Amino acid sequence: MDNFVKELKRIGFKGETDDSSDTLQFYSHDASLFELLPSLVVFPKDHDDVKLLVKLVADNKKDNPSLSLTARSAGTDMAGGAINDSVIVDFNRHFRSIKEVGPDQAQAEPGVFYRDFEKETLKHMALMPTFPASRELATIGGMVANNSGGEKSLQYGKTKDFVNQLSVVLADGNEYILKPITKSELDIKMSQNDFEGQIYRQIYQLCEDNYDLIKNANPRVSKNSMGYNLWDVWDRQTQIFDLTRLITGSEGTLGFVTDITYRLVPYQPHNGLLVLFLSDIDDLGELIPEVLKFNPATFESFDDQTLILSLKFMTSFLKMLGIVKFIKLLISLIPDGLQLLRGIPKLILMIEFDGNSEEEVRYKVKQLHKSLSKFRARYEINGFEEDPTEGSSEKFWIMRRQSFQLLRSKVKDKHTAPFIDDLIVRPEYLTEFLPKLRQIIDKYKMFATIAGHVGDGNFHIIPLMKLEDQKERDKLLPAMKEVNDLVLSFHGSLSGEHNDGLVRGPFLKQQFGEDILKLFKDVKNIFDQDNIFNPHKKSDASWDYSFSHIRQHF
Repeated sequence: MDNFVKELKRIGFKGETDDSSDTLQFYSHDASLFELLPSLVVFPKDHDDVKLLVKLVADNKKDNPSLSLTARSAGTDMAGGAINDSVIVDFNRHFRSIKEVGPDQAQAEPGVFYRDFEKETLKHMALMPTFPASRELATIGGMVANNSGGEKSLQYGKTKDFVNQLSVVLADGNEYILKPITKSELDIKMSQNDFEGQIYRQIYQLCEDNYDLIKNANPRVSKNSMGYNLWDVWDRQTQIFDLTRLITGSEGTLGFVTDITYRLVPYQPHNGLLVLFLSDIDDLGELIPEVLKFNPATFESFDDQTLILSLKFMTSFLKMLGIVKFIKLLISLIPDGLQLLRGIPKLILMIEFDGNSEEEVRYKVKQLHKSLSKFRARYEINGFEEDPTEGSSEKFWIMRRQSFQLLRSKVKDKHTAPFIDDLIVRPEYLTEFLPKLRQIIDKYKMFATIAGHVGDGNFHIIPLMKLEDQKERDKLLPAMKEVNDLVLSFHGSLSGEHNDGLVRGPFLKQQFGEDILKLFKDVKNIFDQDNIFNPHKKSDASWDYSFSHIRQHF
């Protein structure tokens, strides 16, 4: 890479480069179970640096076919989408400018942490609501790359629904502004005799020629991060064409996002939580539709293993929260400790409402509690707790949001193996689906936590495995195949939020079929014919390649 770095500096690259062993080792993994040692890490300083970098790779790709670029910000990706054996492009060091913020939209660069972005939007009583559980660690660029959802996706949808505009550097090394356009505006774009015009012409023709096939391929669940989001690009009824829908969720395989304008929603400052300790999963069939009638802001859950883990490592929250909050947490858990004397529940359900006043929130919580009063007949089994203020509900959110981090950091002899971590089926199937899922987990003798968004049927299963052991590694593919078959038998998606990466990309054909997979390959070829951006992801993925890069170092 020495010659590449010299040439990069010669053409005016202002950022930094680093190929030290410590840096390469750090960037060799994200939050997934994979490891790929890069050859070089670069830190572009501005938009011109990104354009120079892409142009240089494009010019050298023919002589060096293995040369490629993979974007990375916070590195919290659980699917292996942010690692690569060639050049890693770190957007977190310099691309951290928050430019314009108002009550309706906000513009910022991809390396901005969501936590910092939210501080600015809240000054305008506004919120970008599709933040993931890793909200304190994730960046807004990663949210676009993965089409993130999260605890509020039940109410608001996913990141693709909040992207007003993107600036993207494409494979020709030029930067373009992408936003929804009308058919007349599209005609103008398609008339251009340049790379941009070519992309608009070819993607429009692909969508138009395969319109019904594409629309019918959209998984019949509330959210999906598998494949390319072709079904939302062109709509004959609205006559709107929107390439942001294709870039969002593409994992940086089609180009590099350099600037994001998000739509915001009004922030409702008060929230309240109704917690239900559920001992019988069969009750979900009656509970879920009843709860959804009340339009909650969130409807979350975590299982008994997550609860036990949180209690076992309770002292870990001391460092996380500080002594004052930790003591409050312990005190607040006393009533639940009495509840647990009746037995560990199978699921803890968290139903949250937002509002503009505490009275509004309290009313919503009480109305739902009243509607679920039939469970009072089994109060010794199913107990309710009303938490009409944000502070008192914090204990449950800590358990829900921090369970993955606890698994990663505290269980020393085994490691998190997120390979069936993001499946989604329609909620009405959960009473039948969840026991069958647990049977597969038990069959392969895996300890695993199950948490997720019960309101839309999106669950995150995180097994703990000793991946240095070949017998453990040999479980991955057969277990994944059984879970995939189960999910698809219920007409679900293998990924609701976390995207394909190295772990699910190899199963796009199983999810969508040969015809749609070919269209995904066509999309990649239209945008990135020379495979400059993030190879071995999406339509370029194979299990043999992915499996050969399971992590060896922990």
